[in-house]
Amino acid sequence: MKGHLNIILFLGILFLVSGCYRIMSSDGGGQLSYDPDRRNIDPADVLLPEGYEIEVVARDLTFPTAVTFDEQGTPYVIEAGYSYGEVFLEPKLLRVEPDGSRTTIFTGEINGPWNGVTYYNEHFFISEGGELKGGKILKVNKEGEAEVLVDGLPSLGDHHTNGPVIKEGYVYFGQGTATNSGVVGLDNAEFGWLYRYEDFHDIPCKDILVNPLTFETENVLTDASDDIAVTGPFSPYNKTVEPNQVIEGALPCTGAIMRIPVDGGDLELVAWGFRNPYGMAVAPDGEIYITQNSYDVRGSRPVWGTGDLLWKLEKNRWYGWPDYNGSHKITNLEVPGKDSPAPVMAQYPEEPPHPVATFGVHSSSNGISFSTNKNFGFNGQAFVAQFGDMAPGVGKVLAPVGFKVVRVDVDSGIVEEFAVNKAVKNGPATWLKSGGLERPVSVSFNPSGDALYIVDFGIMTMTDKGPNPMKKSGVIWKVTKQDQ
Repeated sequence: MKGHLNIILFLGILFLVSGCYRIMSSDGGGQLSYDPDRRNIDPADVLLPEGYEIEVVARDLTFPTAVTFDEQGTPYVIEAGYSYGEVFLEPKLLRVEPDGSRTTIFTGEINGPWNGVTYYNEHFFISEGGELKGGKILKVNKEGEAEVLVDGLPSLGDHHTNGPVIKEGYVYFGQGTATNSGVVGLDNAEFGWLYRYEDFHDIPCKDILVNPLTFETENVLTDASDDIAVTGPFSPYNKTVEPNQVIEGALPCTGAIMRIPVDGGDLELVAWGFRNPYGMAVAPDGEIYITQNSYDVRGSRPVWGTGDLLWKLEKNRWYGWPDYNGSHKITNLEVPGKDSPAPVMAQYPEEPPHPVATFGVHSSSNGISFSTNKNFGFNGQAFVAQFGDMAPGVGKVLAPVGFKVVRVDVDSGIVEEFAVNKAVKNGPATWLKSGGLERPVSVSFNPSGDALYIVDFGIMTMTDKGPNPMKKSGVIWKVTKQDQ
C-alpha cells in the first residue's frame, strides 16, 4: 500500500509542476526589462577555477563567431555578417593585432552567417552559412585570395553550414536542417526565409519512408484570410505526402556531416540524422566530436525538453533526427498542453548511437575545442561555449540557460562549469547588469595549448518581433593558467 501511495504522491507532484510550468511566464536571458544601449566589459565579473585568469583581447566586434591561429600563434577572427533578427552585413576575416585592433584580410559577400574558421597549410577554411544564396566552404590565403571548394549547400532555412575541421586531407563540415523538426511552418515565416524561398524544405541524405502526416496552418503566402496551408514532412510549404511515400535522398542534404578534399573534389556524406551540428573539433586521439543544437518548442511540430548533445562522429551512422534526440524518441515527450509529436519516419535506418554528453535544454551549446596541454589543465577534455537561450522564441524557460563555457569529460560524459558570470543567478552580463560574459559562441585553444580564447558574440535581446542583436558588442576573451 505504501508503494501505491508513493506513486500517487509522485503523480500528483508531477501534475502540479506541469500545471505550474504552463501558467508561469518565461524568463530567458534575452528577455530584459530594459533596452541596453552599450556593453560593459569587466574581466573581474567572470568566475574561473582557482589559478586561472581572464583578459580582453579585442572588443567592439560585430557578430564574431570563431577564432583560429596561424603558425606563429597570431589570432584571426571572423565576423558572421548575418544574425538572427534578419540583420545582413558583409562577413569579414580579421587579423587581431597585439593592441586589439584588427586588420581585414578578406571580406565576403552578403551571404552569411560565417559560422566557423580553421587554419591549415597557410590557408583559412571558412564555413559560409548561406542564408541568401546557399552555403559554401571557402579557402582563403593570407593575401585575401579566395576560392570556393563547394557551394550550393542547402542553408536557406533555419540552420546553416557549420564547422569546419581538417582531418587527413579532408575538410569536414556540418549542415543544419531547414526546419525545427521536419515540417515547414509559420515559425519559418517568422525567421524570414519562407517568404524568400517558398519551396525550400529539408532534404534527407538517403531515401526515407515517411508517415502521411499533415499539419494545418494559416497560409501566409496568400492574402486570403481564410486560406489554410496543409503541409507534410520533408515537403515544401502547403504540400502533402501520400501513404507509403518515399522521399528520395540527395547530396548535399540537410542535417548532415559531409566532407571534401582540402584542394577541392567530390563531396562525400559522412553521417546524417543531425538537427543542427554546430561545433566541430578533432580530439587528441584523432576522433571528431560535434555539438548539436536540439529541438525547440515551436512550429507545426514542437518538441519539448530536449537538451543539446555532444556526439562522437562515427562514419555512415544515422543520428536520429527528426524522431530522436540522442537515443531517446521524441515521440515519447509530451509538449505541455499538447500531444506528443507523431513520428515522421515510418522506418528507421538503425537505432541512433548514444551521445557522449547532454547539455541544458535551450543552452545553445556551440563551439568546441580540446585541451591538449597538461600545464593548462583538464588535458583531453572538451571545452564548449554556450550561447544561451533565445526564449521565448525557442520555448519557455523559467531562468536563463547557458551563457557560459563548460568542460566535458568525454569518457564519463560529466559536464562542469569552467567560465561563468559571478552572480547569485546564472545569466548573461546584460541580464545581470555586470561586465562579464554575454553570449559565448565558440572557444579555441591556441597552437601551444596554453591559452583558451572565448569568442563572445555580444548582446542579443529577445523582443516580441524576435532576436535583436547589437552591433559592435562582441568580445574576444583569453583565459590562461597563472601557475604554468
